[in-house]
Amino acid sequence: MAETTALDLAHSKMQDNPDDDAARLRFFERLADSELFLMLTEEAKGENVSPELFDVADGRFVLVFDREDRLAQFAGHPVPYIALSGRVLAQMLEGQGIGLGLNLDTAPFSMLIPADALTWLSATLQNDPEELQQTVVEFLPPAGLPEALLTALDTKLATAAGLAATAYLVGTKTENGGQGHLLGFVAAVEQAKPALTQAVSEVLTFSGIEAGVLDVGFFEPDAPQTAALAKVGLRFDLPQPQAAQLERAAPGSDPQRPPILR
Repeated sequence: MAETTALDLAHSKMQDNPDDDAARLRFFERLADSELFLMLTEEAKGENVSPELFDVADGRFVLVFDREDRLAQFAGHPVPYIALSGRVLAQMLEGQGIGLGLNLDTAPFSMLIPADALTWLSATLQNDPEELQQTVVEFLPPAGLPEALLTALDTKLATAAGLAATAYLVGTKTENGGQGHLLGFVAAVEQAKPALTQAVSEVLTFSGIEAGVLDVGFFEPDAPQTAALAKVGLRFDLPQPQAAQLERAAPGSDPQRPPILR
């Protein structure tokens, strides 16, 4: 039996609950986080890519699959392709009037995602979190957060392999008496801090929860605050890569430099 992917599961839940906005948001979050294989007309040349396009009554679409074997099954013969995250694809196609033909004829589900849905997704992913200036004076056990948020947070952090060692979810009390919650990352890679902050912001957005309910902080392993986090916080262990591989960056691997359509 073919392996069921995260997109398969998210799509199934969305289809089973057509009136559930949360299920629809979670599908688009999985789409953004997933590695997708884009069929090309020829091998990529530098940052330039030439996607295979097809036209139907609903518009123009590129062909993408969430598994390489699904792409091979659809094509029936070797074809050039490139692996990109859904977020990079949405950014690349924004304003082009081109949608996604996802897993056509190869998976438990297949669907056409129109261009306007990709425009919405790209805009949603570009929402920048706000920086807070209040000083936290006490960490407390987390309380009152919806289970759906905790599940979404666990799923999101599973995609952040190697960007930090651990994270702790805690309640907070600020110097002016305010209370909230904070996710504290321990031993985060310096260059990854903006991406981790954005990831937490996306968890709130795609969970349908108002922004600002969850702050983000970064701590060194030997910092006094880290011990306090570990004492009262809910711990998340981020996956660690087996070994670092040095190789030429593939087109689209830098979210700030999406491939250029030709």
